[in-house]
Amino acid sequence: MAPPNSVSKAYSRQVNGWVRPVFEQNWRLFAPNPQSVNRQISARIRQTAPDGTTRVSGWIDLSAGDDAAVKHNAFPSHTAQNMLRQAWNSYLKTHGGDNRARSERGLMIEKYLRNIAADRVAAQRGRTFDSLQLRVISRPIAAPGAAGGQRPAVATPTRAETRYLPWWKVASHAAD
Repeated sequence: MAPPNSVSKAYSRQVNGWVRPVFEQNWRLFAPNPQSVNRQISARIRQTAPDGTTRVSGWIDLSAGDDAAVKHNAFPSHTAQNMLRQAWNSYLKTHGGDNRARSERGLMIEKYLRNIAADRVAAQRGRTFDSLQLRVISRPIAAPGAAGGQRPAVATPTRAETRYLPWWKVASHAAD
């Protein structure tokens, strides 16, 4: 995508329908808004047996795979670093605290996040499931120390916050 111009403005609705959220870009350089929290995104799945009984798995850490793909890698993949994180950041921007989408874009972002989670769980677990739930634990990142070792007083959360999303139905998802 290019910076805004007359053509991109005239066709923004059509372009955004195809481009977002998968290829969303911005024109900021050198991360002017660095992350202020570390997020651990986990999922659990629910399976319904033919007799109608349900089983719920334990939590599966989806962020760990991204962290492992980046750690000790001099040239990590942009996708490994950002897909899940950006999907979550977009979800936060398009949903209220009640996890309801505020727009059509919000519904699209929700589907995108659900698909990423379902694909990753299926790849790790290799079995079918009917629905999944996400849990996001946000831990604040301490401000860097100033020269001389003194830390500035900054109003940031001091404890981890946990957010549970509702159960989402998936189309009988299984690993390929």
